[in-house]
Formats: sequence, C-alpha cells, structure tokens
Amino acid sequence: MHITRFNEAKTYIAPNHDNMTCLRLQGKEASPCEQMWMGMSVYEPGGQTGFDGSDVEKIYLVIEGEITVYFELDDGTKSEAVLRPNDSCVFLRGQKRQFKNLSNQIAKVVLIMASN
Repeated sequence: MHITRFNEAKTYIAPNHDNMTCLRLQGKEASPCEQMWMGMSVYEPGGQTGFDGSDVEKIYLVIEGEITVYFELDDGTKSEAVLRPNDSCVFLRGQKRQFKNLSNQIAKVVLIMASN
C-alpha cells in the first residue's frame, strides 16, 4: 500500500489549464502504481481547462464546489452540464471537453486515467 497525504501531494503543470492547481495523488511520480494515475484539480473562481480531446479515457469526480463542463457530442454539436459534489462523468478517447469554474468559490475535481 502507498499513502499520499493531501498536504504532501506534489503539483504538476497541465497544458491549457488556467487559474488552477493540479496535484498528483497516485501513480506517475507520486506512487508505484503503474496502470493508472489519480490527480486533483483545484479550480479557483474563473479557473478553466482548454476545450480539448485526449488519447485516453478520463473519469472526473467533483468533491467540492461546482464545475460547468462544456463538451462535444458525437454529432459535433456542443452541450454543457453543471457538476456538483459527488457528481462524476467520463470522457472517452477523443471526446472534447472543457471545465470552467463559473462560481465564486473553489472547486475540487478528482481525475483518474490510464498511465501512458
């Protein structure tokens, strides 16, 4: 077993992420886990990601605050949803999405994805 204490988690830089802090909780350099990794994004008010797709599936779980998710449907149309604590979503390979904190409070979102 490997424990990462939240107050000891290391930050990392993610491209197209603005006004937010990304923390590595497990996997990669944070632990010996090889098949997946888990991080937490702390979105300040106004924090956001770019509108991008990924080459791996990603699972998101909101644990604090509120996040608006903009995403592209299979037919190319755009939609949005608001996620609140304990809400989760998954994006498959290539699905474009963007996360924005439109509130005036911090939002925390856990991310789980395969290591590559």
